[in-house]
Amino acid sequence: MAMSSREDIVVQLPKSKGTIYQLFDIITQKTGLQFVYDSNIINNEKKSKIKKGNYTIRQAVCLIAGNNDLEVRIIGNHILITLPDRSYNRQLRTPTKEHEKQFTVIGSLVDKSTHKPLEAGSIRVEGSSIGSVTNSNGEFRLILPDSLRTSYLVFSHLGYATQVIEAGSLTGKAYMIGLQERIVPLQEVVLRLANPLHLLDKMRENKKSNYPYLPVCATTFYREGIEYDKRFVKLNEGIFKVYKPSSLTLEPDRVELLKMRNILSTNAKDSIMAKIKAGIDACLLLDIVKNVPDFLEMNANEYEFISTGMTSIDDRMVNIVYFKQKADIDQPCYCGELYIDSENYALIGAQFEINPKYIKETTNTFVERKSKGMKVTPQKISYSLAYKRWNGRYYINYVRGDLHFKLKNDKRWFGSSHLHTWFEMATCKIDTIQVNRLRKKEVLPRRTIFEEVHFPYDESFWENFNIIPIENQLSESIEKIALKVEEVLHDD
Repeated sequence: MAMSSREDIVVQLPKSKGTIYQLFDIITQKTGLQFVYDSNIINNEKKSKIKKGNYTIRQAVCLIAGNNDLEVRIIGNHILITLPDRSYNRQLRTPTKEHEKQFTVIGSLVDKSTHKPLEAGSIRVEGSSIGSVTNSNGEFRLILPDSLRTSYLVFSHLGYATQVIEAGSLTGKAYMIGLQERIVPLQEVVLRLANPLHLLDKMRENKKSNYPYLPVCATTFYREGIEYDKRFVKLNEGIFKVYKPSSLTLEPDRVELLKMRNILSTNAKDSIMAKIKAGIDACLLLDIVKNVPDFLEMNANEYEFISTGMTSIDDRMVNIVYFKQKADIDQPCYCGELYIDSENYALIGAQFEINPKYIKETTNTFVERKSKGMKVTPQKISYSLAYKRWNGRYYINYVRGDLHFKLKNDKRWFGSSHLHTWFEMATCKIDTIQVNRLRKKEVLPRRTIFEEVHFPYDESFWENFNIIPIENQLSESIEKIALKVEEVLHDD
């Protein structure tokens, strides 16, 4: 007697009508299984209905979707919906020798209830340092070695319950992954919400146990860009080896440039000449556990701190601490949010900006030189950063800075222009074994103007490395970068 598959499990459904999404959710409530499917196959907003009765999961899905050709599989705690192989095999190009050793996972991360794209959501390979972040449309793309096909991908976002799905089950299609908003019950908040100053004290107390106390070497991907009136002007990218002394010392990080390329828009000369100075230095300084800013100092008397609630990151409860300068402080200071783990008190992330009230007073800080007759005024200066836990310690994983300026030419009576400069750095690999301080001749000055660095272009490295879209965060492509970096280190 043949054994029936999980897809033939019978579920009792009530008479219902609504959108396909709403009807699928009834199945989820009955079975506890989450749906995963390509948004090009299933139209969530399409109206459907189903009669009261007993159905196998396969029957129910096909009936609700109105398509009997769908393939329905249950993998772990997920119902995976695809079209038969014949419907998409023709779309896949013949693999090259390189592609035979890799597979791709693409899709989007959305709010399960509202279908709203989740920007800056995390996708990582369970038990490894490979990961990615969704772009502004909630989209992600992972290129993984074939050896990870049976591994699991962890999908998470601030304030949402985490989902874990087998990587190999998500190939060949663009899947939409829905996350359920995680609401912390009021009684849990009342019991666990802490005094913000106490949280900061505990964060400092536990610094030695949460962060590396021995030197490490990190391989990072850096890029900086300039946009003028929302038009791309310049993009500079590089691979760095970063020697990071202990987080408990004041010894500065040192960097060695491994690979570099510059990309210039064809109409850049017609727009504006602007250069970013010390972008590399700024990225390294955004490791705020090591380079403590004024708002994290022991006696941060210029600031007031407020606990604004709790949320969940990677299934861990996190305290949110909002900070701002005190009302009697009349000079530019920061304001923003700190994210502190509720159990080990590690600072795992931060988002902050210069107080908009005093932003114009920072002009001399951020504008070193300007053309005669050109007025440059800062509009918004913001930063974000995230740490990632690996082998029991937290390492800086991603940093970004965005600087927005308003430009006014005295020769023009009307109108102004907008200049946006930005820089970001993502950690691809951490090495804690045989860590050696960089030699003086290898070190690149941190405050250099990166685009002016003369470095040979490595065509063999960059030839298959597509330009990451400007609107996408760099961390979205860490997994592909990491694979390329492995090639570099192996060859060197």
